Amino acid sequence: MNALEIVGGILLALSSILMVVLFMLQESKQPGGMSALTGQTDSYLSKNQGKTLEAKLSNTTRVLVVVFFVLSIAMNLVIRYVK
Repeated sequence: MNALEIVGGILLALSSILMVVLFMLQESKQPGGMSALTGQTDSYLSKNQGKTLEAKLSNTTRVLVVVFFVLSIAMNLVIRYVK
């Protein structure tokens, strides 16, 4: 293993862990959920704040998924052709 493979593997591991964390932080698109069980209601301000946070999480997740796939393809090419 050369240094490029090690660095790429570490970056792939970090990006996959971050993707899992971001997926878990996002709210479900299905109605109900835990808030329906606890009887919580959303106010106007909390809905807008959630949407901006949800939008940021969604955009960050999209970018991270693209980075993960590009890293995966790059690592495959490095392992195959760089020796």
